[in-house]
Amino acid sequence: MNTTRVSSRSFTGTPLAAAAARRFVRDTLTDWHLTETADDAVLLTSELVTNAVIHAGTDVELTCRLELAASPAYLEIAVTDRYPTRAVPAAPAPDPGALESHGRGLSLTADLATSWGVTYSRAVKQVWFRMDIDDGPHHPAPAPPHDLDDVTIAVVTAAPDGRIRSWNGDAETMLGHTAADALGRPLAELAGMSGGGDRELSAEQVLQLRRWRGPATLRHRSGGQVAVYLSHVRIGTLTCWMIVAARHGGLLAESAAPARATRAMDLLDTDLPLPELLDAAARMAHLAAGGSAAYVLMTGTDGLLAAAAEAGRPRDLPPLPSKGPLETDRAGPRLVDDLAESDPELAVRLGARSLACVPVESGGATVGFVVAVAPEADRFGRELVIELKHLADRLAVAVGRLRLAERERAQRGRLTFLAEAGELLAGVHDERLLAALTTQLVVPKIGRWAAVYLTDQTGVSRLAQAWHADERRNAELRDSLPASLWSPGAGLPGEVASFPLTVGGEGLGTLLVSCPEPPLPQELHALVEDLCRHVSLNLHTARLYSRQTQTALVLQRSLLPMRTAPMPGVESAVIYLPAGEGAQAGGDFYDLFEVPGHWCFALGDVSGSGPEAAAVTGLARHAVRLFARELYPVADILDRLNQALLDEAEEGRFLSMLCGTLVPLPGGGARCTIASAGHPPPLLLHRHGRVEAVASPQLLLGVDATATFFDETFEMAPGDVLVCVTDGVTERRDGPRQLDDDDGLARLLAQCRGLSAGAVAERVRQAVDAYSPLPIRDDMAVLVLRAKHPSPG
Repeated sequence: MNTTRVSSRSFTGTPLAAAAARRFVRDTLTDWHLTETADDAVLLTSELVTNAVIHAGTDVELTCRLELAASPAYLEIAVTDRYPTRAVPAAPAPDPGALESHGRGLSLTADLATSWGVTYSRAVKQVWFRMDIDDGPHHPAPAPPHDLDDVTIAVVTAAPDGRIRSWNGDAETMLGHTAADALGRPLAELAGMSGGGDRELSAEQVLQLRRWRGPATLRHRSGGQVAVYLSHVRIGTLTCWMIVAARHGGLLAESAAPARATRAMDLLDTDLPLPELLDAAARMAHLAAGGSAAYVLMTGTDGLLAAAAEAGRPRDLPPLPSKGPLETDRAGPRLVDDLAESDPELAVRLGARSLACVPVESGGATVGFVVAVAPEADRFGRELVIELKHLADRLAVAVGRLRLAERERAQRGRLTFLAEAGELLAGVHDERLLAALTTQLVVPKIGRWAAVYLTDQTGVSRLAQAWHADERRNAELRDSLPASLWSPGAGLPGEVASFPLTVGGEGLGTLLVSCPEPPLPQELHALVEDLCRHVSLNLHTARLYSRQTQTALVLQRSLLPMRTAPMPGVESAVIYLPAGEGAQAGGDFYDLFEVPGHWCFALGDVSGSGPEAAAVTGLARHAVRLFARELYPVADILDRLNQALLDEAEEGRFLSMLCGTLVPLPGGGARCTIASAGHPPPLLLHRHGRVEAVASPQLLLGVDATATFFDETFEMAPGDVLVCVTDGVTERRDGPRQLDDDDGLARLLAQCRGLSAGAVAERVRQAVDAYSPLPIRDDMAVLVLRAKHPSPG
């Protein structure tokens, strides 16, 4: 006699593995008569399989092993994964006050199992536990299978009212009730079948059927549960049950139907795609009914019922309204003896007179129906309705599970779409570019075409961008759309969904999306609304940025000269580049203007940026012009400007500035008087190629009230070039080095001999731009003055 039993099965490493493993272990232990050990074993198996899936992520193999010859007999269950290098997480210390939702598997194993352990090999890791089999009087250890001559067959009969009429000795042996106790009692009460098992009907449902075979669980007199195989038959008014132990169920299986039904029910517990599950359910319904056809009808977003699966000789059904026997608001199964009398229209569509219909309910709502039809009237009975109801209940669990997974996938897709949209739109400060990106996000994922209308300050919404899934039709689409949108939907091609773009009650525009199959599904409608919130916030930010940039540019222009004054005998060139897009006003400035008898130039750099720096820039530029026109010498201009900054500017705000005057000479060239207050020294490129600094460094302006300044004078011969720059040029960085290290600017100018003032300025700009791959981070101003020969005549 074989005293060892082994059963194994593999499961894919998905979140559904634990549920499938629980069903496998419970079925196996039921077959082995270990029903009272099953609950603990199923719990521990679920925890270990879940741990393997989460921490290993591979396929899992589950092995149940029963050793009857051991002393004591024991059950061993092993969970094997294919990630041996991933260690089993340590069991957490027990904490009576903690209610953890995870990390409890090994703690439970230690508490409930007799022993447990982990076995490693080169290819796999195996976590196992053992449970001793209790040998108490109410929990007998499982015995090996009986010989055919030693099979207990309980026979029970019941009268039309369901009360027991006969009870044989084997029934007393199997269920514990004597004939005296059983006779006259309701069979449904004595059987105690709950209908809650995987393949089990309630006793009341079984008694309403003409024939039924299958596994069941009956109540023992002691209160325990007995797993059996039951054959039910009703002959006239007499009901007869034949009962054997579950392992002998094959003795009562007169045909393949019970095994086929068992396999079919197992099919609904698998992880098949939804269309395959629905098709299996339709075939099962057709086999149970034996009619002309069976359907699984599912409700759509429009509320109509469509055939999702069919079997037998089905009709080509159009979408059916929810009314009559197919009314979704009506609870319970329906049995129609003659559909031609109650609903002739439905009878014609189905080509049938008899109809049995059971709703598939998931999440408290009817999501579809399992329907069987036959061309004859009065074909179906109550027993078919019960079978279809059991099928519909199992199908509802599978449909609910798959629909929940589908909703989760849709939600992940929705969040991914919105995250990608937010990343794409972030940092875009151009309204028309935002409109273009929005239409391309919508098309073709949501609609065939989309258009964005932007509302201007006058309240008129004008077309900003339109995009079609077929890019060749973009021009045609723009021509078909109105230039201004006065009322959404008016004069637009096809069915269109309109979505307002608003922030804080302010209307920024409208997004129009075409509806290939109107109306737009609710899920997509909600997704576009969320997208519009992203777009609206970015539009609002873009408008604020645009206003701020425009204000800064206007202010910046007010701080720089509209034009530089031409000087006889001197050629001038200026390059001014603010750092960054939309840079704030302030920073560097320059000026070149005429005063009686000579010309004056200035180049400065205010510390900091923003409105405060701009105020200092305005003060310095206008003060220099004022003092120069009063014919103050250069040194006095710096003295007075230093005092004005200390009086007017905020504390800590200082200025570096280069200021000078030019007086043309009769023979060509010019006399230059210059002073540098904390500014990069000006460089003079002689016509023969020599470069020299022509101003001594002095203290910054706005730092010390006692500071005095001096100026220096030199002459520029024809062909000489004076180059004045701000620190945005000299301090241009490439790593730790700066452009002017080792007289870098002087060496650059030495290569500019013979060039015009504009060409020299452009050479400096190109050198700054090419010095580093990083963008320019500081304002840059370049003023170039080149002495010329006098004009003939």
